[in-house]
Amino acid sequence: MSVQGPQLPVGTQVVVRVAAPDDRGGTAQRGATGRVAGITVDGRYAVRLVDGRETVARRDQLSLRTAYQGEAIELDQPDGDRLVREHTIYAAVVGSRAFGLDTDESDTDTRGVYVAPTEAFWSLAKPPAHVDGPEPEWFSWEVERFCELALKSNPNLLEVLHSPLVVHQTALGQELLDLRRSFLSQLAYQTYSGYVLSQFKKLETDFRRDGAPKWKHVMHLIRLLLSARELLLEATLVVDVGPDRERLLAVKRGELPWDEVERWRLQLHKELDMALEHTVLPATPDVTTVDNWLRSVRKRSLEDA
Repeated sequence: MSVQGPQLPVGTQVVVRVAAPDDRGGTAQRGATGRVAGITVDGRYAVRLVDGRETVARRDQLSLRTAYQGEAIELDQPDGDRLVREHTIYAAVVGSRAFGLDTDESDTDTRGVYVAPTEAFWSLAKPPAHVDGPEPEWFSWEVERFCELALKSNPNLLEVLHSPLVVHQTALGQELLDLRRSFLSQLAYQTYSGYVLSQFKKLETDFRRDGAPKWKHVMHLIRLLLSARELLLEATLVVDVGPDRERLLAVKRGELPWDEVERWRLQLHKELDMALEHTVLPATPDVTTVDNWLRSVRKRSLEDA
């Protein structure tokens, strides 16, 4: 296996990956440890071994010591694509098509949740926490990671659970949907409002530098504030933008002046503050209920193996 990387500075601790002659007429065996002593005129590395001998090796014949040890105990990683294909419990279309903001050019973005077999976690090679694919525009989370992020009111995860465009759902998937209310809490105020605020600061910099921000991103930030306001007021997440569609699309096309968009954003932040004062959402999500469900999922997976 060829191992390339940035230039190694003098003093870096390395492992020789292939046997090579040393400066005393002997051989530096594969796995010998030393430190980079310099770089030869032809770009190879002079390595001083722990016993004082020196050898010369190309970059792809050396590994950082910690990396070499990791490779030595490395197992084949679980097939993420197979996990998604065989163990998905829920998937839905998100993005513009779910928001009611799609046009003829819009992609179809699908997000899903899969349950890795419980026995897979007993291995040193753990199942991936998320998988990009196997289909284009398809991204999935392992159920534990999904629950963790959704409990923090991550907008992307909450929108998956509330999308009107479900494309796959098993009995476990229905159980997950039945828990939607358990994920909702006042944490949404911080995650939604805080994210929009930080992103608008970056967009303002773009606007001053380039004369125009990324209007599509601006549109979705405004949409997040609208969604958060309704979530806090109604204690439910409405994904479709409804009557705000045309004004949001006008933002996307750059038809609204920046000052008008900024006034809209500030007004929504104010409304969000007011909604927080009157919300019926709990201060924190129902972590216990979600955790008990996750434990039951792991147990049932083991029993069905």
